[in-house]
Amino acid sequence: MIEPAVLKGFRDSLPEEEIPKKRIIRILEDVFSSYGFVPIDTPVLEYTEVLLGKGGGETDKQIFRFQDNGGRQVAMRFDLTVPFARFLAMHHDKLGVPFKRYHINKVWRGENPQKGRYREFIQCDFDIVGADNAEADYEILSMMHRSFSALRIDGYTFHLSHRALFSAFLAHIGIEDKSIDILRTVDKMRKIGTDEVRKLLDEITGDSSKTEGILSFITAGDGRDFIGTLEAIEKLSGGPSEHSERMRTIYSMLEKTGIASSFVFDPSITRGLDYYTGIVYETFLDKLPSLGSVCSGGRYNDLASLYTKEKLPGVGSSIGLDRLMAGLVELGSPLLADSSAADVLIIHNADDTEKAVIAGEILRGMGIRTDIYLLPEAKMKRIYGYAEARHIPYSLQIKDGSYVLKNLGTREETSFDDLSQIREVIRID
Repeated sequence: MIEPAVLKGFRDSLPEEEIPKKRIIRILEDVFSSYGFVPIDTPVLEYTEVLLGKGGGETDKQIFRFQDNGGRQVAMRFDLTVPFARFLAMHHDKLGVPFKRYHINKVWRGENPQKGRYREFIQCDFDIVGADNAEADYEILSMMHRSFSALRIDGYTFHLSHRALFSAFLAHIGIEDKSIDILRTVDKMRKIGTDEVRKLLDEITGDSSKTEGILSFITAGDGRDFIGTLEAIEKLSGGPSEHSERMRTIYSMLEKTGIASSFVFDPSITRGLDYYTGIVYETFLDKLPSLGSVCSGGRYNDLASLYTKEKLPGVGSSIGLDRLMAGLVELGSPLLADSSAADVLIIHNADDTEKAVIAGEILRGMGIRTDIYLLPEAKMKRIYGYAEARHIPYSLQIKDGSYVLKNLGTREETSFDDLSQIREVIRID
């Protein structure tokens, strides 16, 4: 006998977890589709050199990679953005631009597992490629807001910043050559705290005054005063620029569409990946700040240039579904309350098999999810155990040509001669 086991950082997903997860995915897909976004898919395995092209730093160390049977160096995708850049390089002539896509699938990273974070997890990506303007940036932010609203999440805040403004600040104080290391260090602020970041920055800059300048920049202003904070970092980065004007335009759109209250300007948001070039953002659940960001992204105007000479500026975001699900569990989200496999379980004797099959078809035609118990000679205790394990709220038993509907929670029974009468008890939205 082989001892059954699951690798560390990986897990099985039981029906009571998978059913709500699929419900959330359907809600997100409906939101994405409402903006004209279309689905794509890419292979799990890519050539290693394709994935290592622009991940950078810690990400490269986390990639699962190996040599396949043909001697090729291959790796499992660590996100859905880099494969998307490769996808665009190969297919952009067939897609047309701007191209709006969403991609919901698994990715793999060999990092230390923690609460809501695994080595195998699902990302929900949505991107616009071929438009480098404030309107495209705003549309991604709007989709983020509408997605979280559709999921009925109580309290969430989007933290925005701009990588080019941070880069301009570093150039202004003469340390732009160390920008990559500085950006990655600042990105760890919420994990390791200000004191540890200060120590690491001192090692990078070799100048405590430069370090204090960086800390002043990333803590400038009150994020709720979006324009006030923007003006503060604009001044620190050398004055007005096309990047600060882009942020003003984006905020104006947020205000005029009535969703600005969910957005703050947070200069400490840098995002650790090298490919971001413009606006960047992370999303936090107000009641669970320690959970970390559940939706992150930004503008990446040069990523596709690794694979093609075609200019394909992009902006996008990614919802970490597993981390979000962990948060929804803690928040007691109503979306997780219903993990039922069906609305009704039909119970019948062997002599009534055809009647049960016909009844099942009628109920499904009425939009009622219907499961037929397939072992008609089983004892009722076993049948009810089946229903309980699948969280099915009603049973329908065929008796002498009539139907008995039983609420399995209250044990209340209702008899029908005509199946259409079942709608008086079971209401399907």
